[in-house]
Amino acid sequence: MYVYADNAATTKMSRHAIDAMLPYLDGLYANPSSLHTAGQKANEALTEARERIAALLGAEAREITFTSGGSEADNQAILSAVRLGARKGKKHIVSTAFEHHAVLHTLQKLEKAGYEVTYLDVHENGLITAQQVAQAIRPDTALVTIMYANNEIGTIQPIPEIGAVCREKGVLFHTDAVQAAGHLSIDVKAQNIDLLSLSAHKFHGPKGIGVLYARKGIILSNLIEGGAQERGKRAGTENIPAIMGMAAALEEACGAIDQNTPRVSALRDRLIAGLKEIPYSVLNGAQEPRLPGNVNFCFEGIEGESLLLLLDDKGICASSGSACTSGSLDPSHVLLAIGRPHEIAHGSLRLTIGEDATQEEIDYIIQAVTEVVAYLRGMSPVWRDLEAGKQSHVVAEHMSA
Repeated sequence: MYVYADNAATTKMSRHAIDAMLPYLDGLYANPSSLHTAGQKANEALTEARERIAALLGAEAREITFTSGGSEADNQAILSAVRLGARKGKKHIVSTAFEHHAVLHTLQKLEKAGYEVTYLDVHENGLITAQQVAQAIRPDTALVTIMYANNEIGTIQPIPEIGAVCREKGVLFHTDAVQAAGHLSIDVKAQNIDLLSLSAHKFHGPKGIGVLYARKGIILSNLIEGGAQERGKRAGTENIPAIMGMAAALEEACGAIDQNTPRVSALRDRLIAGLKEIPYSVLNGAQEPRLPGNVNFCFEGIEGESLLLLLDDKGICASSGSACTSGSLDPSHVLLAIGRPHEIAHGSLRLTIGEDATQEEIDYIIQAVTEVVAYLRGMSPVWRDLEAGKQSHVVAEHMSA
């Protein structure tokens, strides 16, 4: 059996999104900045897509800027906000220790430039509170940037409450919603979100296209100089086929949230229950509130890389954390942020199931992971020491299996 359980890394494009792209790869291929009729037809499609995406987010069309994806949107949002703050002498930022590296690396770059960043501690359950944010905000705070849902452990942050705190204190609020868009209902106005990033390939759209929402009145700083596209804030000819695919995919995903969420969440909980039966295993992050398809476990006494390779042999596509850091030998910064010791964080497994997952596939994953974990432990000298009592079980001492 083949099971793709790495949807947090990327999703399969939907047929609806592909069909929406095809006309703009062939007949309607003109540059939307051109003044001739063909160019104006492309521009009409661009305008329509912007309006459709804005409506799905509770935004206005002029508040939507098309980018190459979530990472670019994160960078532009953060750099724009802090430059606006710096004009008023504000050079303090509030974030968390388990953001995506598109955010963390941007913040580290700003720290080298003289900005100060407060990284909020994340509770073991993978959540922060609006009260933590309120306590961290200072008179010189320019920006709060906190992800909507974590890309590794799937925990959903209290975004409306955080947004309300930021609005009350007059601080700009950015959220990286790459994992949330298309899977959770988002209303930027109701949730007091000033800046939001998303990426199409996380909800069955094409790769290489994303959105930066910036509330009306927020002046964006350019990352890319050149032409006057995107109201002069993002140079480069717009990728009309990808934009049309993204609009179609987001409409399809948002329209199915109420139908998909209970079914996928039930399969997720079945998977969690099955993996909890493995001795000395621990779920990373609270089971609720959690993205419907996200399951992340640590298994004591094994290495995550070996686990992934053997699961791949059994036809299961999974990951040990963010696909953006898959080449790193270091344990996940997300797991370290929630307090997992290094020796446990190395044995992590992220399974992210899609809307088309079946109970048969879930049961196959449980069986395969159980077998592979037992096999790897049988070869591990560390596990033999643990079983012999020469070392203490970290999971048994500090966590509930």
